[in-house]
Amino acid sequence: MIVCVCHNVSESELKSAIRSGMDNMHSLREHLAIGTCCGKCKSCAKKILRECQAQEENPHAQVHTLHFQALAA
Repeated sequence: MIVCVCHNVSESELKSAIRSGMDNMHSLREHLAIGTCCGKCKSCAKKILRECQAQEENPHAQVHTLHFQALAA
């Protein structure tokens, strides 16, 4: 899933960055430019960040990521 359409940042890229130590939105903005254009991805990126952090704290917890479906034009 693409989280940031403006900068073509996928959910897997975002999670990889979080696992590599980017533990706040400021560092994700700096390194992935997420949330720096239109800003529509910020809430989804924050949710993924919180879920990844929660999963690190409790690796056995079930984490459900918000997924969006593209609407037909």
